[in-house]
Amino acid sequence: MNAVLVGVLVMLALSVARVNVVLGLTVGAFAGGLAAGLPVADIGTQTGVLTHFQNGLAGGAKIALSYAMLGAFAMAISHSGLPQQLAHKLISRAEGETLPARLKWLLLGGLLAMAVMSQNLIPIHIAFIPLLIPPLLPVFDRLRIDRRLLACVMTFGLVTTYMFLPYGFGQIFLNDILLSNIQSAGMDVTGINVMAAMAIPAAGMVFGLLWAYWHYRAPRDYTAPVATAFAAEAEQTATGVSTASRYRSMVAALAVLVCFVVQLVYDGALLLGAMLGFAVFVLFGVVRRQDTDSVFTAGIRMMAGIGFIMIAAQGFAEVMKATGHIDILVRESMAWFGGSKSLAALAMLAVGLLVTMGIGSSFSTLPIVAAVYVPLCAALGFSPLATVAIIGTAGALGDAGSPASDSTLGPTAGLNADNRHDHIRDSVIPTFIHYNIPLFVFGWLAAMVL
Repeated sequence: MNAVLVGVLVMLALSVARVNVVLGLTVGAFAGGLAAGLPVADIGTQTGVLTHFQNGLAGGAKIALSYAMLGAFAMAISHSGLPQQLAHKLISRAEGETLPARLKWLLLGGLLAMAVMSQNLIPIHIAFIPLLIPPLLPVFDRLRIDRRLLACVMTFGLVTTYMFLPYGFGQIFLNDILLSNIQSAGMDVTGINVMAAMAIPAAGMVFGLLWAYWHYRAPRDYTAPVATAFAAEAEQTATGVSTASRYRSMVAALAVLVCFVVQLVYDGALLLGAMLGFAVFVLFGVVRRQDTDSVFTAGIRMMAGIGFIMIAAQGFAEVMKATGHIDILVRESMAWFGGSKSLAALAMLAVGLLVTMGIGSSFSTLPIVAAVYVPLCAALGFSPLATVAIIGTAGALGDAGSPASDSTLGPTAGLNADNRHDHIRDSVIPTFIHYNIPLFVFGWLAAMVL
């Protein structure tokens, strides 16, 4: 059996069985490596699974540092009082016995807008979730909103934005990784409009969001005493509002602007932008110098769990690449369908889904599949625009619905603040169903018509 299949299936089985995701990724990596015939440790000139896994962990250090800095930047924004102020206003509106239906749509729309902006305009990625969502949980409960819908809304903004809009994280995914790797693999994509190539797959994500709205439209009550939780959160949030002021708001806006401008000037400078944004808070006294260490540490603590999972995912990815079975999986899939373009497109998308589900990162999947997919697409007669759509969709597939993806880990980090939201059953499975299925269909359609 293909080693990649073994590794991914073991990881998914352990995750569904509620084994910690880091442990599931580690066991899956060793299962896949051993299935490929790699030794556990180095033997002579043959590198063992342990070394490959550790090399991958080392490669994840940059990710961990970026997440830590994002967490610190987000915690500084929280320190300014803006999230508490927003939550207090919403809680005040929700204190009446009858809650207006429009409040539900205001919350969902605002949450969607924040998820979208977190990828480009205010590029703090998932760091906004653990800050903004926990204070709003009592409001969601009073409105009886299904948290699976909230997870789907956030995941939509986190994924669709970078796979369609070439700004912020989208600049990295679409231009720096997708088009760059296709060009490096030998296909000329000069003049390709990447938004045109990804428009149909992005429409699949919109379909999935509408499906989630319909599927989870029914009110849902949670088992904990909602009134007590609501009162406690309201009191805590109201206390935090006193820290907000016009001056703090202006400094927060300036910090966000600095973070955004730095990324416009320097490609991929998310870490630098977050660091300078944090410095703005310190420079203007919103975060006092004596509080810098505590705020920074709190931000690291907030993102530590997600950071460890992403690091473990890098180790998993390194072992899967070392097996050499990803290329075998792709080529065998192509051989099954001969020269049929439609079946070949299905196979390429399926392999992309499987790889991203295991790795947990669409950004890491693209370089893996591009080198193999580009010559295959050229041989099968796919246009450059269709090739971009196939490879871009193959990378994005599985980001929603992967236990190791930050697009599912982020929503869980906020929605499970009161231990009433299960990562696998309430984030992973709902986002997998509502996004991967339509994205697969619409990605295949794009391959056929472009």
